Amino acid sequence: MPLQFSFIIPVYNRPDEIQELLQSFVGLKTTTDYEIVIVEDGSSISSKEVVETFKQKLSISYFFKENSGPGDSRNFGMKHAKGNYFIILDSDCILPENYLNEFEKSLKQDYVDCYGGPDAAHPSFSNLQKAINFSMTSFITTGGIRGNKNSVDRFQPRSFNMGISKNAFLASNGFGFIHPGEDPDLSIRLWDLGFKTKLIPEAFVYHKRRISWSKFYKQVHEFGLVRPILNFWHPSTKKITYWFPSLFVLGFLFSTLLFLFNVKVFLLVYVFYFVFAFIIALISTKNAVVSVLSLIAIAVQFFGYGYGFLKSTLAINLFKKNPETYFPNLFFKSTC
Repeated sequence: MPLQFSFIIPVYNRPDEIQELLQSFVGLKTTTDYEIVIVEDGSSISSKEVVETFKQKLSISYFFKENSGPGDSRNFGMKHAKGNYFIILDSDCILPENYLNEFEKSLKQDYVDCYGGPDAAHPSFSNLQKAINFSMTSFITTGGIRGNKNSVDRFQPRSFNMGISKNAFLASNGFGFIHPGEDPDLSIRLWDLGFKTKLIPEAFVYHKRRISWSKFYKQVHEFGLVRPILNFWHPSTKKITYWFPSLFVLGFLFSTLLFLFNVKVFLLVYVFYFVFAFIIALISTKNAVVSVLSLIAIAVQFFGYGYGFLKSTLAINLFKKNPETYFPNLFFKSTC
């Protein structure tokens, strides 16, 4: 059966982002037909007018539904899509002109029912966005799990840039109602059902991410809260590497305490790490300002994730709390 592609894009109060994303669709160099399904997730600031301006150039369907989170909105979009292979994007992404050609070529060479692509920083992004992008994608911070072909772990596609066949969607019932964390949860369930996933390095997107330190901290803190819940649901996926940010934070606090007693060697390890990180960032970004900001982003990422992971681990494993009742802000209810 020939592949028929449907792009699924949930949006919440971000018409400006949809404007940029749809404009990048106009610039795609492809002869392949596709449709775009925009799902407005209960927004108070509608994207409908923006979508209407592109209907003469693109095949777009627009739906408005009650707010129920991005996972449920993606499911809603896939249920209403016409294609047999769904490409899921976040609204804060921009597509390079060869995106569709790259992932279509990869699927024809080595078909899988679920793929993921990496993200990159567009030259137009702010220094802060570039720094956060480095922190979230560098091998020295995340181990490459968010889109590096040298990843130390089995690749789990992330829903900012992810494809899934209609067959896999129907078999798995799509995304669950946790957020964030709905994408690794889906990947794990797909593996259990016998579906394969893979990374397509060439099918990258420009991903804006959060635009302030407070929003970035909130995001990575929630990532930390979610991981022990996923480990609780899927015990076979537990790995010591998930503890590294928490150990990093605890080690830093311990090293700082020892420094007050004139024991400097442990804190020097952290100094060497951040010097090394600065060098890697400078080589990668070729921008000294971005490299300095990358050190702040790394610290925010490790402390936010590490604290969240430790708090959630203690709540679930030591105090036996129910994740949905103890962390209600991480869960949505379906409206589909």
